[in-house]
Amino acid sequence: MSTAILTGPPVPGSPLEGDLRSLGFDVRVASGADEAAGLLTAVPAAERVALVDPRFVGHVHALRLGLTDPRFPAATVPGAVTAQPEARTALLAALRASTDAAPSAAGAPVAAGVLADRVADALEAEGATAHRPELGTLVATVPDDPQGRNEARQAVAAVDDEAVRLRSAVKARDGFFTTFCISPYSRHLARWCANRGLTPNQVTTASLITALIAAGAAATGTRGGFVAAGVLLLVSFVLDCTDGQLARYSLQYSTMGAWLDATFDRAKEYAYYAGLALGAARGGDDVWALALGAMVLQTCRHVVDFSFNEANHDATANTSPTAALSDRLDSVGWTVWVRRMIVLPIGERWAMIAVLTAVATPRIVFYALLIGCGFAATYTTAGRVLRSLTRRAHRTDRAARALADLADSGPLAESVARAAKGLASRLPAMAPLAIAVLGAAAVTATAWLTPYGSPWPVVAAVGYALTSGIAVARPLKGALDWLVPPVFRAAEYGTILLLAAKADVNGALPAAFGLVAAVAYHHYDTVYRIRGGTGAPPHWLVRAVGGHEGRTLAVALLATLLGAPQFTIALTVLAVAVAVVVVAESIRFWVSSGAPAVHDEGEPA
Repeated sequence: MSTAILTGPPVPGSPLEGDLRSLGFDVRVASGADEAAGLLTAVPAAERVALVDPRFVGHVHALRLGLTDPRFPAATVPGAVTAQPEARTALLAALRASTDAAPSAAGAPVAAGVLADRVADALEAEGATAHRPELGTLVATVPDDPQGRNEARQAVAAVDDEAVRLRSAVKARDGFFTTFCISPYSRHLARWCANRGLTPNQVTTASLITALIAAGAAATGTRGGFVAAGVLLLVSFVLDCTDGQLARYSLQYSTMGAWLDATFDRAKEYAYYAGLALGAARGGDDVWALALGAMVLQTCRHVVDFSFNEANHDATANTSPTAALSDRLDSVGWTVWVRRMIVLPIGERWAMIAVLTAVATPRIVFYALLIGCGFAATYTTAGRVLRSLTRRAHRTDRAARALADLADSGPLAESVARAAKGLASRLPAMAPLAIAVLGAAAVTATAWLTPYGSPWPVVAAVGYALTSGIAVARPLKGALDWLVPPVFRAAEYGTILLLAAKADVNGALPAAFGLVAAVAYHHYDTVYRIRGGTGAPPHWLVRAVGGHEGRTLAVALLATLLGAPQFTIALTVLAVAVAVVVVAESIRFWVSSGAPAVHDEGEPA
């Protein structure tokens, strides 16, 4: 139970106390600032507490946004301020400082009225800046006289609180398909779920289960199964939109929700790829290489997005002519939707997959995915390269650390990096990317051009470990250094795919699919930890799973030393081992109290 303390006597006829109780607050009344401080101290330390001016006039949703959002330790709207347990000490100190600065007699409404806003301002001095939500057309004010109070009540009546709440449940920036084909009704489904006490996590789980059933239907290999799979995939996507809208509608953000939201989208899509491949195999068509290629391409697209965003997260002097052109294009309405559609975001992508599954074959689905995602990756990467080359930005140490974490360097690359630090400091600005590309091209080309069992992929993998270490031997602060992690992802995933394809035995490519899926989970988990501000996974985990260069070398050694059937078994064992380690550590982290309650607003591509 949260506690709301009115900082003075209630105003006769005001619905404020009832509004606060509807939001889950136990309402207590203080006769003045001093008593408010005493009541605040008496509230159990593990509870949220709010100070609210008794003359507050506004919408219930304005209070909800200002006083109940779990993502922020402290928050405020005009006339009210709140603190979660971690900011309670700062709130009490700010209250006492405000009381000392402007003492008031018990029951004095004017001083009490000034108090909540002064406390919110004073919080910053105590090291706990209060979040101030955007209210838009919602009203939140503290009138000074009866006339002002009457005008405020009229302003409240003029705006439909529930309509604003429902509208704000939808992301401000979304794809064309989601905006016009899903959100117009999924927001109402979100409200229906909220009214029945369902949580976003339950809806997210329902979306996952639906997608897994869709994958199972696709795996039957029948036309009826493919049609059912396409329909169920769209239903899963509707639920996927609904869970986020429900979280925004009811402000139900949670640590577990952050983990589920961060991982289930990829799990659903890649499980569906596997279902399509199994269904095609039942019809005599082997498309596992295409399925794995689609997963590799999609994951590398995301890594490009993540790396670019982290590299420029807090860059100074972050401007470029390319970015200015993009802003000008955004001012022309129709270009916004065209540019959002051609990058094939999740809504458009899943709609395409669902329709093609129902009317065509799995092979056609994967061809369309590879062509569409390939074009989208080329378009977005080219634009970001141009921005990086033309902007005058100075990358921070935090950005360089994030890129190093995204690189996922293991013991071999770290040892080389330490030994090559002096050499790396004397290399040209573009050297890290050039060296990374050289090593990646060598290992993937060797895996492609040599027969299965050849020792040359091992030699190339050793060279890849060396170049990988040199590439990260100095901080990744160059204009294009954000491309180094995506290059490493493409090299590792591509080498696994090519060596499994060269084995040319049943089960090799499905085993490689499982291994890449497990490793990709580790890389996505790393991204969302960084986004949450907690840094990369523990160093022991990166060392335990070998780092990208260690895994690449291990797979190359297995392909050289083992026959094709044994290689398939080895890939399966490696996939299970990596999955067990990374998923177990991920679950431990995301359910721990130290994990951030971050709600991801959707994939950037």
